[in-house]
Formats: sequence, C-alpha cells, structure tokens
Amino acid sequence: MMANPAPAAGAAASAAAGSKPSEAAPVALIGLDFDRAKSEFSVHGNAWGVGLLIAAAAVFVLTRRGVGRQLKTLQVAEVEVDAGPAKVRLRPNDLDRQIAYEVWVELSTRKIGLAIDLENDVIAEVYDSWREFFAVTRDLIKSIPVSRLSDDSTRKIVNLSVDVLNTGLRPHLTQWQARFRGWHEHQLKSRAAYEEPQAVQKRFPAYSELTKSLLEVNAKLMAYRADMHRLVYEA
Repeated sequence: MMANPAPAAGAAASAAAGSKPSEAAPVALIGLDFDRAKSEFSVHGNAWGVGLLIAAAAVFVLTRRGVGRQLKTLQVAEVEVDAGPAKVRLRPNDLDRQIAYEVWVELSTRKIGLAIDLENDVIAEVYDSWREFFAVTRDLIKSIPVSRLSDDSTRKIVNLSVDVLNTGLRPHLTQWQARFRGWHEHQLKSRAAYEEPQAVQKRFPAYSELTKSLLEVNAKLMAYRADMHRLVYEA
C-alpha cells in the first residue's frame, strides 16, 4: 500500500508560506583597502563602479573647462594708451585702475590737465601746477608695493607715469622754468604801475619759444589724462 504524499506536500507548502523572501546581497561598486604590512592603499571595483568613476571624472573636467571659459570672459578688456611714439596695450587690474583714477583726479582738478589759454592763464601758475603734480605722481608711484610690479600692466602704467614726468615735464621745466620765473619776478618788482600778469609775461624775450614748448607739453598731458580716464571707466 502506497504512502499518502499529501502531508509532506502540505508541510512543504506550510514551510514555504512561513519563510521570509530572501533579500539581494549589497553589491560594492568601488572599494578601498589598506595593507598595513606594505602601507599601501588599493582600489577595486566592478564594471559599474569603474564606469561611474570615469563619468564623474568626465563631468569634473568638463565643468572646469566651462568655468575656465567663463573666467576668461570675465577678464577686463585691453585698453590702448599712448606711450610716446608707440601704443601700449594694457589689461588693467584693480590696482592699475586705482592708480589711473588717482592720476586722473590730479590731472582733472589742476591746470596741468586742462588746455592752456595763453590769453588768460598765468604761466607762473601753470608751473606751480606742474610742480605739484610732479610731486604727487612721484609719491603715488613710490606707494605701489614692489611685489605688484611683477604684473605686466601695473609695470607698464608705472613706466608710463615715470615717462610723463621725465620726458614730458622735466625737459621743459629744466629749460624754461628758472629763466622765466627769475625774469617774471624782476618785472613784477620793477614795474611802476600795476600791470596784468598776462600782459607782463608776453614781454618775456623768448616768449614764442617758451609758449610753443608749453603747448606741446600741455597736449601730451591732456592725452595722458584721456588715457587714465579710459583705464578707469572703459576697462
């Protein structure tokens, strides 16, 4: 007589119904091990982990390139300024613009940066303005930290300012200032009656040569003032 399989089947079904469904084991994508004996790190992983690592590296590189392009677009534009017979292209930074601003203010608030009117301006007062500007600009240049002179645009602005003083102002002042001031003071002291200083200065023996040089220097200084204005407001 055969045994009834029903109890066994029922037991198996009961066991299956009572047991919990098995959970999938976690899969490590990338692992990092440290060998104390060799003091070495080792990285291991499966194909998915390596793929994710490569994708992350690609995103990082592309992001850096995008940031680099954005930074390039944020750089200030080049500004072209006159430097004697040549043109100089500058890419000014904040220090350069600060220097240019201070020079521009000095030029804009003194006779030195304005057009000379020979009919109304007094030459002695023009020389006073030039002398004051010379001292202020020299002090401004000395105040620039020497570490900043490694920047190309800062160095060019300093050289341009020094050139304005040494090749723009100094030659005229050396040739004419002492001669004119000595003669002018003597005329003011020896005159019998009051005479306007503009009329007095026209009697200077070399008036035409002096004023020709004076206007040439004035034109250079006005161009220098315009350069400083561009560096401040157009860069």
